[in-house]
Amino acid sequence: MDQPNVVTKPREPWNKGKLVGQKAPFKLKEIWAIRIRLQPANCARDLALFDLAIDSKLRACDLVRLRMRDVSHGDRVAARTIVMQQKTQRPVQFEITEQTREAVARWIDHAKLQSEDFLFPSRLHNSAHLSTRQYARIVDGWVQEIGLDPAAYGTHTLRRTKASLIYRRTKNLRAVQLLLGHTKLESTVRYLGIEVDDALEMAEQNGSVAIGARGEPSFQAVASRPEPDIRLREEMGDDIG
Repeated sequence: MDQPNVVTKPREPWNKGKLVGQKAPFKLKEIWAIRIRLQPANCARDLALFDLAIDSKLRACDLVRLRMRDVSHGDRVAARTIVMQQKTQRPVQFEITEQTREAVARWIDHAKLQSEDFLFPSRLHNSAHLSTRQYARIVDGWVQEIGLDPAAYGTHTLRRTKASLIYRRTKNLRAVQLLLGHTKLESTVRYLGIEVDDALEMAEQNGSVAIGARGEPSFQAVASRPEPDIRLREEMGDDIG
């Protein structure tokens, strides 16, 4: 006897009803507003997560998979480290500022983490580390805490924040490209939301530029000015952490 056809209800997309696309980076005052709220001892994990997300500029999928050994040498949190990106399979280097090192060290001590442990273990039994969805909910909470609209911000906000601050101060696209681990400079232009005309003008001032098949700038030489040190302490001070 034939079985009746079973009609399954289509799975609802996780982002239904949400704004998708580029998320706004945090401003300095917003960074500090969140940090102040994460200062209490019971927020050790979230403060380490927030500071490291900004410093590392990693995608959510890479950030939540960090292990203690990725950011530390023995019991000491490293000042600089290299992580292999899951999406591009290319390494990216970033600095861990002193403020972030202190926050991460406090979290490691509080959680009694070992070298092979995930830096941000999940509180759910069926997951070894924080999931990207859990991370997104945490970020939404931070955003709401300081009175911003969660629809306009997300996990990519933290990836974009320091890159945007660096670009605004230095106008050095090549440096930002390296810090974000982008393979193409055109991707960095789109990521930062730079107008094509502005990008062309900058490139013409600092090197040659050609137009790609899709009308996008194809850079052959970029900013002849020296690339800023990753730490940016001389350029921007410790206030961007």
